[in-house]
Order: sequence, then structure tokens, then C-alpha cells
Amino acid sequence: MQIFKSLIEQKAFGVCSKIGDKMGLCTRRIRLFFIYTTFLTLGSPLIIYMILAFWMNIKNYYYEKRTAVWDL
Repeated sequence: MQIFKSLIEQKAFGVCSKIGDKMGLCTRRIRLFFIYTTFLTLGSPLIIYMILAFWMNIKNYYYEKRTAVWDL
């Protein structure tokens, strides 16, 4: 079960863990919130989750590719 959990956490973009770190909340509670609200509202939080995952990916890519003035 631990292998399955770590696989899901690696492939799930890390959105819930990043939110949990910033807000000081348990990651498990945030994941459950996304799951329950997705079922109750027929998928609208899933769109928000994907937007956050895209934003985090772009931000990481931008900071990774940016070079310093002295590296030119």
C-alpha cells in the first residue's frame, strides 16, 4: 500500500501537498476535500486542481530555465 501511495503522490503534481505546506494543513485533509467536492459539484474542483497543477509546472519551468547575468 505504501508503494501505491508514493506512486500516486509523485504523479499527482504535488498540488495538495504544496497547498498543505503553505497553509499548515494536513495533506490528507486537502485531498479528501478535493475528492468530496469533486463528487458533490460534478467535477468543477477538478478543473481548479488542473489549473493549479499547470501553474506550478510553468512556475518550476520558468525558475529552472532562468539564468543569471554572470552565466552568459
